[in-house]
Amino acid sequence: MTALGFLAGLWTASRRGMLAGFLPEKILDIGPWLILGTILGARTMYVTTYWDEEFAGKPISEIFMVQHGGLVFYGGLIGAALACILYAWFKKMPLWKLADVLAPSIALGSAFGRVGCLLNGCCYGRACSLPWAITFPADNPLNPPTTPVHPTEIYDSALNLILYLTLAWLFRRRKFDGQIFALFLMCYAITRSTVESFRGDYTVVHYHFGLTPAQVVGIGTFATGLVLWWWCSRRPQVKPAAAAQPVPKHP
Repeated sequence: MTALGFLAGLWTASRRGMLAGFLPEKILDIGPWLILGTILGARTMYVTTYWDEEFAGKPISEIFMVQHGGLVFYGGLIGAALACILYAWFKKMPLWKLADVLAPSIALGSAFGRVGCLLNGCCYGRACSLPWAITFPADNPLNPPTTPVHPTEIYDSALNLILYLTLAWLFRRRKFDGQIFALFLMCYAITRSTVESFRGDYTVVHYHFGLTPAQVVGIGTFATGLVLWWWCSRRPQVKPAAAAQPVPKHP
């Protein structure tokens, strides 16, 4: 599902990029950078967050076993952001315009990723008796509860899909470069923090002032989006380029 999320995200971003003057291949070329940055960032944050429970005293090679599960979205977002900054710098591309092109597709990729969480049995919710509660099989190796719980993975996936559609619609109506990415940061922080209130896979040691790790990071993410919106809206704006067109071949 993570792979499908990357493919769907890159393809939709390449189509959207033409509206901002980027040739599709320019957006597709950033794919390997984003994949590497996302996985490194997501795995690093997971390992540091769950070191005592899952990695202390185990072979160091376990850190690299991403196939066993263990990727944190916010870590992946930070890693992907750094990769995007480096790519834009090397290729001399306008950073905030590129960020706006990618932002809706980040939400789409996360929607796929959360389906993977559901299939994997991680990121599950608290016990509940609602009609849509789900129950994991008893032989799941991650040992999720075998009693009905909130399908938080589905909540998160649905909200990310709505966020993708909203941001894709707003992209055509943006007023300044950086607007869509800033809006993504603020909206994702809100939706993710809301879903976190239904999560049941955290232990007491993970809470800080009654907040989950993602809610704590979400406060910083929302603040970053707010500051970015303010700063980008005051920057001199370059007139949007026309949609990229194929260069005609002369005989």
